[in-house]
Amino acid sequence: MKDNRAFKFFAMLVIIALLCCLAFFGLGPENARIIKGANEIRTGIDIRGGISAIMVPDYPEGTEGRNVAEDLASARSIMELRLDAQGIFDKSINVDATNNRIIIDIPWAQNETEFDPRKALNELGSTGRLTFREVSDADAMLPLDQIPATGNIILDGEDMKTASQSQNPETGYYNVDLELKDSGVNKFAEATGRLVGHYIGIFIDDKCISCPRVNSRINTTKFYIEGSFTLEEAKALADKIRFGALPVALRPVSVDAISAQLGQGALDIAIKAGIVAFVLICLYMIVYYRLPGVLASLALSALVALQILFLANTGVSITLPGIGGIILSMGMGVDANVIIFERIKEELRSGKTIRASVEAGFKRAFVAIMDSNVTTIIVAVVLYILGTGPVKGFGVTLGLGVLLSFITAVFFTKILLKSVSAFGFARNRKFYGVREGGAEA
Repeated sequence: MKDNRAFKFFAMLVIIALLCCLAFFGLGPENARIIKGANEIRTGIDIRGGISAIMVPDYPEGTEGRNVAEDLASARSIMELRLDAQGIFDKSINVDATNNRIIIDIPWAQNETEFDPRKALNELGSTGRLTFREVSDADAMLPLDQIPATGNIILDGEDMKTASQSQNPETGYYNVDLELKDSGVNKFAEATGRLVGHYIGIFIDDKCISCPRVNSRINTTKFYIEGSFTLEEAKALADKIRFGALPVALRPVSVDAISAQLGQGALDIAIKAGIVAFVLICLYMIVYYRLPGVLASLALSALVALQILFLANTGVSITLPGIGGIILSMGMGVDANVIIFERIKEELRSGKTIRASVEAGFKRAFVAIMDSNVTTIIVAVVLYILGTGPVKGFGVTLGLGVLLSFITAVFFTKILLKSVSAFGFARNRKFYGVREGGAEA
């Protein structure tokens, strides 16, 4: 039993050390990261700068009587969804109804050196009419951008419900998961039954973005495209399919660079403040709670590492308010540990063994921790839904941090506390801030 506890303790130490190493150094060569680290986190406009553009509706000839204000409002919502899907929360998209135009500010990507803002804006403002078309076997062998959009239309954007990505456990590559509305099931079943062994092209306007081979008849609402997709490639294709239709194409008429409002210096100061806060929190926990404080500091390291890994590998842009959300979530994690440790001390004073006190302490503290975390997550969700730009980014990092702090406080700390009792010194009650006496562990 003791050996098993010792194994769990050292296993947790290895996991925490591995998370910290991955968070700060990443995994893989610099130009092809398998897991991205802290240096790949995307920073917001306030830190790195970005681009500002004015986009106007580009109606085709013969289109009259459109409600321009309504089209622009709808386009703004879809553009926000497209950028949210890329993790770009630090943005500003506003409709200038007086001059019938949209004004947009978006940040540069991290380590971006050859960014083509007009290309990005053209893709962002394209109508993206989505169609699934028949493609001849000969055309399917061409590069995607050369496949003509001349085949019969099987489905259009109105038949598509959603798209996402998932990993194929057999190959390790990613699939693009698609879901149809009921209106598209029969049409797709007829076409795929007829085209088994042949190809169906997915087009945005007249540009082919994917041309999968039909392996079998599909007569359900859900199906997937498989291939040698990386996570980024699968997500990009799913996003194009999911947000494929603006009511009107938007054309950039003015594109300017935005200087960083605060700059790298402000980021460095915020990072230093976070490090100082982390060190002070750990010192306080160790001095006041002793051995549990040491273990809580280890769990807090895991919390920070998990946040960094999430932000770096999802591409969520981080602003100074977002960094504030991370620091605040560290305090939430410590708050949970304080509640747990006080309950453990109460159990120890009542004469219970250390293992029994740890078990009872976590049970008694769980409800209080759950309540405080749920209320904070509700606030974070409200900030995300109703907020814009940095406020939305703050909501994301706060909500993520609180969720992860709950996991590390209840899961990581509990395993460490229960498994450390395998060592003789850890069964000394003074290491828990309680005088000797009563039952022994």
